[in-house]
Amino acid sequence: MSNITRVGVDLAKNVFQVHAVDASGNVVTNRMLKRDRFLAWCCDLPPGCLVAMEACSGAHHWCRQLRDRGLDARMIAAQFVAPYRIQGKSGKNDANDAAAICEAASRPHMNFVPPKTLAQQGMLCVHRLREGLKQERTACINRIRGLLAEFGIVLPQSPQVLRQHLSDLIEDAGNDIAGMARLVLQRAQEHWREIEEHVQWCDQRIAAHQKDDEQVQRAAELKGIGPVTASAVVATVGDFKQFKNAAQFGAWLGLTPKQNSSGGKSSLSSITKRGSNYLRGLLIQGAKSVVLVGKHNDDPISQWAQRLRERCGWQKAVVALANKNARILWAVMTKEKRYDAFHVSIPPSAIAATA
Repeated sequence: MSNITRVGVDLAKNVFQVHAVDASGNVVTNRMLKRDRFLAWCCDLPPGCLVAMEACSGAHHWCRQLRDRGLDARMIAAQFVAPYRIQGKSGKNDANDAAAICEAASRPHMNFVPPKTLAQQGMLCVHRLREGLKQERTACINRIRGLLAEFGIVLPQSPQVLRQHLSDLIEDAGNDIAGMARLVLQRAQEHWREIEEHVQWCDQRIAAHQKDDEQVQRAAELKGIGPVTASAVVATVGDFKQFKNAAQFGAWLGLTPKQNSSGGKSSLSSITKRGSNYLRGLLIQGAKSVVLVGKHNDDPISQWAQRLRERCGWQKAVVALANKNARILWAVMTKEKRYDAFHVSIPPSAIAATA
């Protein structure tokens, strides 16, 4: 195994497929390993050997483990691996996937995914739990509404109104709710309260993250970025300097338009929606609030968003502001400065002309 220079690993729950090549690209081995034998096999690899894997569940853990053992472990986004599977879609299996990962890792232009730290992954667990609880809360509320509708009781579509009247409806003997249905509604109400407590616990963890992390504090100063968005962005990205410029960061979030250009004619359409749906959704939701109340604020960002809304419409103004916030966020993080709403940026060409 001393002649192995590059390894592609197809991760799974119980078995891993490894595809190893030497400096000339010749296949040294392509075999299956049990999960508990993988690290022992990797310890026999030469120091600094490139070990590539798809950025999937558990990949960050294995990447940290391999780097601690002196190997050059890297992760590749799945959509960048598929073009290197020479068998195409009809030949997808573990062996071919591992070979495609190994080949993709050899490309000099390949963009690798930086591994997340334990602290980053821990904070992202809070955000995932919070999102799941929100969906569960919505399902619980809809379930209660459906049960009430079975007995002819329909309330306005507002959780506050339902919370205000639910106890009285359960205790009111004058309505037609069956006795067993009242018990069911009581249990559903208790479940709703329990979910609310779990959501509040997640919000407390996010608030503590903002209090303890200077990056989250700087991010939360932007218009349209609150504690939840700031915490999620910092926990997901980590080092913002991995992006060459602000435009690349906005493209990574999927906030830039699709391009279908040919023959010198540019054709742009809707945004690409690449990257994290969660981060992009948070940025767009925050931008909606800024566009909605922009006419009441006199800062340049709000006024710019208001003018854009009048010229291009509501939806385009919201997405444009989300993209602008992403670019400002990159600048604030990479330059380690506080957000200044009245800052006027100077193009590099103008700086070079005055030098």
